[in-house]
This record gives sequence, C-alpha cells and structure tokens, in this order.
Amino acid sequence: MGQPVREYLLTLCVTAAVTYLLTGPVRKFAIAAGAMPEIRARDVHREPTPRLGGIAMFGGLCAGLLVASHLTNLKSVFENSDEPRALLSGAALIWLLGVLDDKWGVDALVKLGGQMIAAGVMVLQGLTILWIPIPGVGTVSLTPMQGTLLTVALVVITINAVNFVDGLDGLASGMVCIAAAAFFMYAYRMWFGYGIEAAAPATLFSVVLMGMCLGFLPHNMHPARIFMGDSGSMLIGLVMAAGAVSVTGQVDPDLLNVKAGGLREATHAMVPVYIPLLLPLTVIAVPVADLVLAIVRRTWKGQSPFAADRGHLHHRLLEIGHSHSRAVLIMYFWSALIAFGAVAYSVNNASMWIVLGIVLLSAVGLVLLLLPRFTPRTPRWAEWMVPPRYRRVSRATAPGAPAAEWDEESVTAPQEEREPVPAGINGATAIGDRSRFVEHRRADSHH
Repeated sequence: MGQPVREYLLTLCVTAAVTYLLTGPVRKFAIAAGAMPEIRARDVHREPTPRLGGIAMFGGLCAGLLVASHLTNLKSVFENSDEPRALLSGAALIWLLGVLDDKWGVDALVKLGGQMIAAGVMVLQGLTILWIPIPGVGTVSLTPMQGTLLTVALVVITINAVNFVDGLDGLASGMVCIAAAAFFMYAYRMWFGYGIEAAAPATLFSVVLMGMCLGFLPHNMHPARIFMGDSGSMLIGLVMAAGAVSVTGQVDPDLLNVKAGGLREATHAMVPVYIPLLLPLTVIAVPVADLVLAIVRRTWKGQSPFAADRGHLHHRLLEIGHSHSRAVLIMYFWSALIAFGAVAYSVNNASMWIVLGIVLLSAVGLVLLLLPRFTPRTPRWAEWMVPPRYRRVSRATAPGAPAAEWDEESVTAPQEEREPVPAGINGATAIGDRSRFVEHRRADSHH
C-alpha cells in the first residue's frame, strides 16, 4: 500500500508546483490584459487586483492528470474508466467560461447555462450517478434521465457554493483544500480498504484538487497578489463535484456489503453516503449553507438570487469585529470540523468519543466566534511561526526609548486607516493603468 501513497504524493507535488510556478506569469498577463475590475461595493480589498488565477490552476490540473496517467498504480484509473477524460472535458469548458467572465463579464444566467452544459458533457462521457441507496428500500437504480438531472444539479450546486464563498483572500482555496483532503481519506479507504476499484477516480480527483489549491494559496493569502476569479472558483467547484459524483454514484452498495463482511458493517461504512448527496454536502457544508442563506435572504427582499450583496458569512464575521485573517481561519476551522468529523463518523459511527470530540470542538468554534476583539499574544520564541501582525514589535522613537510591548494598531486598526500596500507589477497589489508600468520601465532604463 505504500507505493500508491508515494504516487499520490508525487501527483500532489507536481500539481501544486505547476500551479505555483504558473501563477506569477499569469498575474502579469492578467495585469497586461486588463483583467482587473474596479472594486465593487461588496468587495473587502482596497486596491484593484488581477484575476484569471484559474489559468494557473487549470495548468496544474492538466499536469497532475498527465503525471498520474504514467504512474504504475494510477494509470489503471485511465485504462479502466473514462471519468478522468470526462473531468478534463467539463473542466475545460467551465474554465473557458470563467476566463471570459473574468475579462469581460458574463451574465449570471449565461454562466448557469454554461455550468449545466459542462455537467452534461461529463454525463455523456460516463461521469454520472447510477443509483441511490435509500434506507428501508435498498439500492434504487436511476434511469438515464434521472441520473443526468441529479448529476447536473449536484455539479451546479457545488460550483455555485464554492463561487459564493470566494469573498476573502485565501478563503475558497483553503476551504476546498480542506474538503478535498477529507474526501481523499474517505475515497482512499473505499479503494484500498475495501478493494473497490470504482472509488479510484474520486481518489485521484481529490489529490489533484488539493494540489491545485495548495499551489495557488501562497499567492492568494492576505494581502492577495492575485484572485482566482470565476475561472478558478468554478473550476475547483467542478472538480470537487466530479469526485463527489464518482464516489457516491458509481460505488455499488451491494458490492460494499460483500467487501465489508456483512450488511451491518456495510451500513456503518456507508453512513455518510447512504444518500449520495450527503457526503459532498458535508465536506462543503459551510459554502452550501452560505449559498442557501444567500438565496433565502435575496428572495425575501424581492431581489434576484444572483444579485450580489455583503451578507455572506465571511462579511458578517468582518462586521462583528474579526480581522480578515481571523475570519478566514474561523471558516477553515468549521470546514475542517464538519468535513473530517463526517469522515471520522463513517469510520466508526458507534464510538461516543468521536461524537464528544465533535461537540467539544464545536464549542471551541463558538467561543472563537464570540471573541472578535481578543488579540492573541505570541511568545517571543514562537514569533517566527506566525504572521507579522501577531508579533511583538519595537516602536522606539529615540535611542534608548522603551519598546512597545504590543503593536495594537497592526491588528485592530480599521481597514480604511491602514497604510496602503505599494502597488506595481511586482508589488503586493496592482493598481493604475498601463502608463504606470511604462513609467516604471523608463525609470529602470536610467540605471
């Protein structure tokens, strides 16, 4: 079992490395192409920032699948299943639609239609839900039309859930990475724990998705140098949905009965996916909850469900006093708790320790939500492990003057009072028109 783990690790590293290395050139291309929309009322960043980060993520996806297709244990996934090809086809369509939206803007209904077409392309190539295990009834086979409709609905919901939560630096990529890690643990156990080959594509999709997010995250952490845009958020949402469809709609519950050693053991193993939509909704529970609340909120106000606003969960965390970084970390915490809690419950749902652990961590999460003004003080020996805003800094005004114990302004200062980050093509943000870069090159020519 060690050899497949090494191959998965290699695929993860290649995907992350390609995504990371491509993001820098893509950022400069986005600036040159003018893919830097003006700041909207619902945005939380202060300066126009280039988008099109999905171009680098798509490159990482292609590189990861290419490497995996040549590895000894993983190439069987490509030989025995058309699902990787179906994923690549759907990803290419949704990525192209996202690039067009990042550059010129695309109507919400047009994007919805494009998402349905991308899902339909995957269905035509075999990536679809075939049956549903229903408690008290058993396994119910779906007609081609029912399977298509259910698959398209799951793909569209997942894509828009990830797209809706992409509102803070590093939020969407980090949450999806956490969900993909939990999904990998579950699918890997299905494949190598029970020997079910139908779970192999979902395992590969999860590893590639983790690599895409990990490679992009260093460029997207606050303050973000580049945004993934719709080309990235819709892409990772589709990959996540493809893995969910593969592992929940392709794995035969009757086969699991035999592999698990009996009906009772199989029932325990299938708890998180007893209804196929349950597991994907648990690993992205926070984005889906945000999506549902946004639709209800906008419909209640008489607005279109696609109308943008500042009522998302991450906006509310900022409004009650949490900093940008802390709001992101809180969302990470809840995503990890729900996703890994569901996976742990599927491994041993009879253990009270797992339930008590989830309850205890939930209480910790609630305490964190209620302490927006709490400023953690990091010991000096651990300052190198935390961001600069959590370090003790010296603010001496004259030689021999006492140093300040803590720089409160670096943590609690309102966003509009902070000193803006220097701009430019190599800076943390990118502002201004093309003439700004022409002057920069002219200044460099004098040296």
